[in-house]
Amino acid sequence: MSLGFYIIMAAQFFSSLADNALLVAAIALLMQSDAPSWLTPYLKFFFVISYVVLAPYVGAFADTRPKGMVMLIANSIKIVGCVLMLFHINPLAAYALVGLGAAAYSPAKYGIVTEYLPHRMLVVANGWIEGLTVASIILGTVLGGMLISPRVSGPLLGLGIPLVDSPAGCAIIIITAIYALAVFFNLYVPETGVEMKPLPPNPMETLRDFWKNVTLLWKDHLGQISLAVTTLFWGAGATLQFIVIEWARVALGYDLSKAAMLQGVTALGIACGAIVASMRVSLQHSVNVIPLGIAMGIVVIGMIFVQHAWLAMILMVVIGGLAGYFVVPMNALLQHRGHRLCGAGRSIAVQNFNENSSILVMIAVYSLLIGAGVHIYAVVVLFGLFVSCTMLVVLMWFRRNMKRYRREIARQLVHARRAGPEH
Repeated sequence: MSLGFYIIMAAQFFSSLADNALLVAAIALLMQSDAPSWLTPYLKFFFVISYVVLAPYVGAFADTRPKGMVMLIANSIKIVGCVLMLFHINPLAAYALVGLGAAAYSPAKYGIVTEYLPHRMLVVANGWIEGLTVASIILGTVLGGMLISPRVSGPLLGLGIPLVDSPAGCAIIIITAIYALAVFFNLYVPETGVEMKPLPPNPMETLRDFWKNVTLLWKDHLGQISLAVTTLFWGAGATLQFIVIEWARVALGYDLSKAAMLQGVTALGIACGAIVASMRVSLQHSVNVIPLGIAMGIVVIGMIFVQHAWLAMILMVVIGGLAGYFVVPMNALLQHRGHRLCGAGRSIAVQNFNENSSILVMIAVYSLLIGAGVHIYAVVVLFGLFVSCTMLVVLMWFRRNMKRYRREIARQLVHARRAGPEH
């Protein structure tokens, strides 16, 4: 890998590190204002709404100019969202602005990889991306938990920094500096030389183009499988973040700071799974990892039997490892098919639209269950069964696709043999 690739990875790492630390700080802001527990998951809801609403435009925008410039603009928007939190703007609204920056950032960060590297290196590159992203999740959630703890926030509050009047405020001021570091690396992201694609002059034309790309990917026999898997995975993963916080409170008596540490343990497992997948799974055999999604849902149900911290950590690592191992190859497959069908930025926008629509639905359902008083153990069981059953459906769907594909190839071969003598 060249220096340019490592610069891209550094920019991604620090931006994602700040994203994950900020979620913990935003949760702390809601808690210190005595917001009801069912409102906390809506932080994620407001964060990802831009991914869904602006999906037709952020992907097209990412293909109009160098990806490094797009990443710089997106991180600057995130900084503005952090500053609004310091001015006591509603955390949901401020975090929604950060989500807008993240929505603009995502097509660029994944799109530049498909532009910068040959397709044979995409699984390895995705191993790097997912490994570093998950490392940033580990460190970000742990950092967020540390920054809001009295041991760290106390001395910072004693410095009398303007606008910093709470532990969450201490965290946000440091997180803003991390975003600024990501902006610095964005300045040195290499240009790939790929021809830019101008935005259509009519916004409705952009919308039609987006839906055409959605249709292309969902009709492709491999694209639809990888898109289904990643859509389900990221919706489930976002919901699991909040399930772990509530489960850790009930089962282990953890506060937010300690629960954030437990989330970091889960992310450690994802990083390990991602690294192993990048070394062992080729692009051609990426679909063979789907059964691990079924296994992950079954393992999740085991959370209801855990009452000790050491056992909880082991279980979180196993869940994360299974998740990381199967999502990296599926991401690589989706990027490869999307790049060939409709372009890097646009295909990532389609992926983001589907994945974050799933997050919106699953977060809303989880919030409704908690608001209705459903016990967290029942939620865990329902969640695990949902993951296993949906992944089983996707596996059966893939096998049906392969049977149809083989029959079609056989028909074409028979037709070619019959037509051969005539030509």
